[in-house]
Amino acid sequence: MARAAAAKTQTRIQKEKTEQILSAALEVFSTYGFRGSTIDQIATEARLSKPNLLYYFDGKGAIHAHLLERLLDTWLDPLKTLNDDGEPIAEITSYVTRKLEMARDYPRESRLFANEMLQGAPLISDQITGPLKDLVDEKAQVIQGWCDAGRIATVDPYHLIFSIWATTQHYADFDVQISGVLGGRDKDRFKDAALHLTTMFTKLLLP
Repeated sequence: MARAAAAKTQTRIQKEKTEQILSAALEVFSTYGFRGSTIDQIATEARLSKPNLLYYFDGKGAIHAHLLERLLDTWLDPLKTLNDDGEPIAEITSYVTRKLEMARDYPRESRLFANEMLQGAPLISDQITGPLKDLVDEKAQVIQGWCDAGRIATVDPYHLIFSIWATTQHYADFDVQISGVLGGRDKDRFKDAALHLTTMFTKLLLP
């Protein structure tokens, strides 16, 4: 479990050290995965002694759990903004764009999340079947309502959301592959991807 990092009131120095450790751990975990990472690697990346790091967290498991909990909140934010009062196709394509921007701006976080999923989500299974499922259920009802009203084409709301996740997070999780295939064309890959994905989902959703 977390130690000083979990304190209700932290000094400025404690806050800075906590963020320093979390940033270093994110780099290590997203590169080597949880099993391939060590507390020594994290301490080295954070430029802290191992005892100093362990003052804040009990071990790599506590750091990993803390990162995932914070990450899940960040990951849910774009879906929360899907507005049932908005224009349906605009709302959905805006969600696509926001998810793609997250892939661009938070590639390490995306890989951390993907690694957790590949391991069977041992640390956040409760959040997946709890807050994440509740939010997806809520937004799936919104999308289904748009379908029923004829405002968008008939689609399976859940698989639509899964498709958005798959196509946007791919640009973070497989960035090396994308850059390698595109070669010199990879400079504008997120701009080009946004145009392609919004066009694709718009055509899919047109009534």
